[in-house]
Amino acid sequence: MEPDLFTAAAEERQAQEPSASPLAVRMRPRTLDEVVGQQHLLRPGSPLRRLVGESGGGPAGPSSVILWGPPGTGKTTLAYVVSLATEKRFVELSAITAGVKEVRAVIEGARRSSGAYGKDTVLFLDEIHRFSKAQQDSLLPAVENRWVTLVAATTENPYFSVISPLLSRSLLLTLEPLTDEDLSGLVRRAVADPRGLDGSVVLEADAERHLLRIAGGDARRALTALEAGAGAALSKGESALTLETLEQAVDRAAVKYDRDGDQHYDVSSALIKSIRGSDVDAALHYLARMIEAGEDPRFIARRLMISASEDVGLADPAALQTAVAAAQAVALIGFPEARIILGQAVVALALAPKSNAAYLAIDAALADVRAGLAGPVPGHLRDSHYKGAQKLGHGQGYQYPHDLPGGIAAQQYAPDDVRGKRYYRPTRYGAEARYAEVAERVRARLRGEQPDER
Repeated sequence: MEPDLFTAAAEERQAQEPSASPLAVRMRPRTLDEVVGQQHLLRPGSPLRRLVGESGGGPAGPSSVILWGPPGTGKTTLAYVVSLATEKRFVELSAITAGVKEVRAVIEGARRSSGAYGKDTVLFLDEIHRFSKAQQDSLLPAVENRWVTLVAATTENPYFSVISPLLSRSLLLTLEPLTDEDLSGLVRRAVADPRGLDGSVVLEADAERHLLRIAGGDARRALTALEAGAGAALSKGESALTLETLEQAVDRAAVKYDRDGDQHYDVSSALIKSIRGSDVDAALHYLARMIEAGEDPRFIARRLMISASEDVGLADPAALQTAVAAAQAVALIGFPEARIILGQAVVALALAPKSNAAYLAIDAALADVRAGLAGPVPGHLRDSHYKGAQKLGHGQGYQYPHDLPGGIAAQQYAPDDVRGKRYYRPTRYGAEARYAEVAERVRARLRGEQPDER
């Protein structure tokens, strides 16, 4: 039996017994207008609109499309909508289970269908990145000759996972993670729609918020959790899906954490204070609570960068580098993998030696400036590069440190008002012990108390 016949049989069974199909299948959009999110791909005149014949007389749509995006963002849905809108045969293959033999069977079936019945074929190939180079090569003739309309889906970067000849013959469309607003609309539609729960339960507000948190931008996960929760509520004879019932149904407790309220500030404060106190286990606990509650990973990364300077400082100069690298990686990757990067950064900062000397130093200097201790810059330090500066005495008597033994010139640098002030008071912890020794030695030389040494 050809692969598309399996698909046709499955669709016929779903039509006869809609309640037997998963909620995510029953709620699958039938038109592009029903698609949730991805508005950047659905604007008038877009390639997807042209692919389904909504070009308004413009050029035909592409013959091959590669959809790249996270799980649950609508890749399968878009392929299905294309087949419905164009009334083409829809054949679905997964690169996990299919091989060259199955691909060739679909292509041959598409050629026969087109020749005998004038009906073109949409081939949806899920997880194309799992195909080897040879397997992807087998698709080229069908794409080149337009024997099929290929819609391939991948969660991996196609520039690394799809062969160049196929990529160059395809239109690459990038799908974005669904927002909470997108998912909220989808979930509410599923509750009310006759294809979905048909109003059999009422979704309480706190249960909906928890549902959106555990979905993590994945529409399929959201609908699966909703179906499980609704089934649990109805089995207990309840007409409302509560937070407690949803927690029991999906075996995932709701984290008491309001991203706009006290918990946001309390838990993030506890994370930083645990890092400052070198309690790595407590710090990881609070990090986990923030992640599980759906906190913005960029907010967490920003707090870690601040902690690296405020609490670790020069006791471990590499701490700030670690935090900055983590923030950059988080921005590129996002959840769920970003949890690993944030966890590594938290462990590194919690176990690093601690010093707030640099933090106290800049605040002490700022306090003096704000108090009016900001006298004139010493004349020998003033800019002497412009015409007339020498007549004003600017730069006269300046000693160039690089020309002196030890690279230090015993001359006044600070204004008179703060001359002799000590803002930086290094600790003896970690790498800062070395900075403490250097600071004392240099200060003595600047006062002319010790001879310069190489």
